[in-house]
Amino acid sequence: MGDERLFQAGSRVENLDLSDVHLHGTNFEGARLTETYLLGASITGDIEGLVVNGVEIEPLVAAELERRHPELAQLRANDLGALKGAWAMLEGLWSDTTARARRLGEDRMKERVDGEWSFLETLRHLVFATDCWVARGIHGVARPYHPKGLPWSGVTKDWAREVGVDPDADPTVAEVLQMRSERQTSVSQTLDSLSGTELQEVRTAPDDVGHPRGEHSVLHCIHVLFNEEWYHHRYAVRDLDVLDPTGAATL
Repeated sequence: MGDERLFQAGSRVENLDLSDVHLHGTNFEGARLTETYLLGASITGDIEGLVVNGVEIEPLVAAELERRHPELAQLRANDLGALKGAWAMLEGLWSDTTARARRLGEDRMKERVDGEWSFLETLRHLVFATDCWVARGIHGVARPYHPKGLPWSGVTKDWAREVGVDPDADPTVAEVLQMRSERQTSVSQTLDSLSGTELQEVRTAPDDVGHPRGEHSVLHCIHVLFNEEWYHHRYAVRDLDVLDPTGAATL
């Protein structure tokens, strides 16, 4: 959503010192890091196809995450009954965590930790993600985006405005919770309306500015949304543990 980049594709960068730098929203797709020092480094994000010293990392990380979080396996369900169960699990996680966040008050729900999204921004992003993968991806609505939803990091303000999102929006807690509740209901209704055979159907997104583009199966759209829900819940809990270190014990 923008053509500016520090280094052009195919370029070679020598002896770049990024020690103690916080890289956010960084795109390393197809990058090669050779003779690289990652001592004490921490990486979060999509690591599909990442190879370190000849070893593909994603399967190792996925296996360890599933060991720590057995519920992750539910996100890959491929039949309607199991998908509905996975969605109920996600709704339960968010219900408890949202109640915890609300006890902190509106100011804390808008507070960022280490530059990451605040709790309210996270919910706004999930509103946008639902609009993308359910309303547009499954139901074919060209521009379903709530104006106070929040696209992913790196989206330009011009692109946001073009699809109907207000990049300067600052909704209240009540507004965000209403938006979020409506989108959660839309997911439940979509799961209830689908047949088992429809999960494998390929839907084509409208030929219009927006996200996603192209063809995706209904099941793929659901899986993407479920991953968004689970991982952003994990990030939200991580940051709530900083804002409210004693709160977890009261859940």
